[in-house]
Amino acid sequence: MAMAGQMRETDDTSHTFCCGVLPGYFAIDTTKPAHYKWLFVMTAALLYNWVMIIGRAVFWELHNLSPVLWLSLDYICDGVYLVDMVVRAHEGYLEQGLMVKEPTKLRRNYVKSWIFKQDVASILPMDLLYILTGTGVDEYVPGPVLIRINRLLRFPRMGEFFNKTETRTNFPNAFRICKVVLYILIIIHWNACFYFAISYAIGFGTDGWVYKNITIEEHRTFSHQYIYSFYWSTLTLTTIGETPQPEKDVEYLFVVVDFLVGVLIFATIVGNVGSMITNMNAARAEFQNRMDGVKQYMEFRKVSKDLETRVIKWFDYLWSNKQSLDEEGVLKSLPDKLKAEIAIHVHLDTLKQVRIFQDCEPGLLVELVLKLKLQVFSPGDFVCRKGDVGKEMYIVKRGKLSVVADDGKTVYATLGAGSVFGEVSILNIAGNKTGNRRTANVRSVGYSDLFCLSKNDLWDALTEYPEAKKSLMERGRQLLMKDGLLDEEGLKAAQEQQETLSEKANRLDAATDTLNTRLARLLAEYSSTQQKIKQRLTRIERRLEFDSDVTLPTSPRLSPNFTLSPRGSVCPSPFQLGAAPLSRHREHSANVSRTGETDRPVSGSSKDNFVSGHHHLPLTSAGNTQYPPTQQSTSIPFAAPITHVPPSPMRRDTI
Repeated sequence: MAMAGQMRETDDTSHTFCCGVLPGYFAIDTTKPAHYKWLFVMTAALLYNWVMIIGRAVFWELHNLSPVLWLSLDYICDGVYLVDMVVRAHEGYLEQGLMVKEPTKLRRNYVKSWIFKQDVASILPMDLLYILTGTGVDEYVPGPVLIRINRLLRFPRMGEFFNKTETRTNFPNAFRICKVVLYILIIIHWNACFYFAISYAIGFGTDGWVYKNITIEEHRTFSHQYIYSFYWSTLTLTTIGETPQPEKDVEYLFVVVDFLVGVLIFATIVGNVGSMITNMNAARAEFQNRMDGVKQYMEFRKVSKDLETRVIKWFDYLWSNKQSLDEEGVLKSLPDKLKAEIAIHVHLDTLKQVRIFQDCEPGLLVELVLKLKLQVFSPGDFVCRKGDVGKEMYIVKRGKLSVVADDGKTVYATLGAGSVFGEVSILNIAGNKTGNRRTANVRSVGYSDLFCLSKNDLWDALTEYPEAKKSLMERGRQLLMKDGLLDEEGLKAAQEQQETLSEKANRLDAATDTLNTRLARLLAEYSSTQQKIKQRLTRIERRLEFDSDVTLPTSPRLSPNFTLSPRGSVCPSPFQLGAAPLSRHREHSANVSRTGETDRPVSGSSKDNFVSGHHHLPLTSAGNTQYPPTQQSTSIPFAAPITHVPPSPMRRDTI
């Protein structure tokens, strides 16, 4: 069952690619070749109507040539129009990046569009009027085929075909020119038909502007009528040459309209043609500017004529072999996925020829393919010399290179297309007797195209593929051993040194992990301590705010820093005692708040302890105020407000 389902899926996929019909539904993929071919058929039918309807309506000789043939072609085109409506009703469209293929949605999308209304208007059966007019015409009478003028409304389909062709063809500029020429011919054709129709309405041969008298034999044939009208239309619209002078008002009006249309249309057409020609030469102009800049630089620096000639020949080779194109600049607008696919298609087979890259991971090959760069060498150029540090490897794409001796004359070998050299030197293999230096001189015989892969690009790609790196290093050692260029003792020493470095790196990693753990613990403790300190500060701030908002009693006690004078005034004390604890003050305030009473004067001897309603501390024999004992000598952070107490009558015997 699974195999059968897979086979059905394969069949559906192949049907999609071949016919452009999406599997499961009758939905047409507009990107497939089948849909493009259908647009070609539809464009042919549309061009037939655009040319023949107006031509047969005016030139009766053409219409009467074969009425059965014309009717057959007309109804074949009508059938194509009807089929095209069915095709449009099933054309898939993208919605949120996905192809919609449900028939109900496709039909609804088509019916609600303005294209559906235009298609319906273009297929209305206007041919039923033939019942009244007949299908043929008499001599010198225009044909009734003009009733099919509504068939011209399908012109958007032709524009769609032209747009698809322009994107598919390999010669877009040539196609654009052909399209412009086609538009010009259609405009001239219609204008020629209008000229002949006006001549018929005014009367053939009545003046010098209209068409000649058709009673003359040489003027009666369709070929002469059409060619003369086409000639007159071309002269008028292009404003080239002289045309017969109009004589009647209608003739003047028609010529004025022709001139205006010619100026507007052909100015646009000529501008487009000029722009297309400029675009065709844009690549050459850019290349020429680059070469001119190099020439000016060589002239400024007084470069020798021999070297200047070599540079110019190098530029000529680039242009003649289509290598003046900047590949990176052309492909930079593409997404990385498509760019990689193009690079794989162009370079992957070449890269697989390298011995060290055989059987490598596909992902690594893709990375390396994107890093290949094309270099062109002139005849006699040395690609590398013996003793140079190997920083690149080369793959010969085209041309021939010679491996020569130091004298430059003795040739040891010849390298052709597909040859590879320098691949081992970019691996930096320990124990290499050559020290990763070139062992031979390689010189280009003629013009040679080489793909270059640098050492830095290779190692950048290998960072993501450690297993492939080990495999490449092992394969490189095998190649060196095969060629007798591997120093085993040096390899062992390098491996031991590498192991020592690996151990150090491991210890550093372990120490780093330990430090990170400790740092994380300290950060956690710091955060916890900081949170606790914030909480304590918050509580202290709230307590201080509460203490500052407490209401003091109505009769505050005298501060211990002051004494009562014999006259009853408050004076500073010769000594300072500790203030009462803050807790007593709170206790007193709480009692006051709870009882709702303030200090009251007492009767008897107790009233001598009050001064003007304020509490008064008793005096000692020394005349000092006696304070209650305190538990603590610390000062209160704030003091009660001090006011002047007026003297009150006191008994002498109490002093």
